[in-house]
Amino acid sequence: MPSAQRSEIMRAVKSRDTKPEMFVRRLLHRMGYRYRLHRPDLPGKPDIVFSSRKKVIFVHGCFWHGHSCKRGNRQPKTNADYWRAKIERNVERFAGQLEDLAQKGWTGLVLWECELSKESNLRARLIQFLSEHGNQKSPDRVTNA
Repeated sequence: MPSAQRSEIMRAVKSRDTKPEMFVRRLLHRMGYRYRLHRPDLPGKPDIVFSSRKKVIFVHGCFWHGHSCKRGNRQPKTNADYWRAKIERNVERFAGQLEDLAQKGWTGLVLWECELSKESNLRARLIQFLSEHGNQKSPDRVTNA
């Protein structure tokens, strides 16, 4: 693939409102949860933020964040040293951001792109995460009477 074509493809890669992120957001909305997006005052600008619960969700692409799945383990064919170093920096930076969030009293959930295919499993995981430590009523959850 010519360098100019590869550059064009890489410029098109988005950091927010990706297909996996939109899938999770739509599912949460259908489930009755309300949330904020990409709060810049929180470490890592989490994709989805539940302020009253002090919980955040990150929706990660497997390749970009070095997941151990088949897609995340793919090795780049060109400029491999650069990409390995970049992904390693992403992993290290994110670990620090999770630590910072925890120190501020926030709980984070990472959803990997490869985990989103089975909606029933994802739904159960989201319910479990969002209901932990919280039997109190919360304004970010809409109840269907």
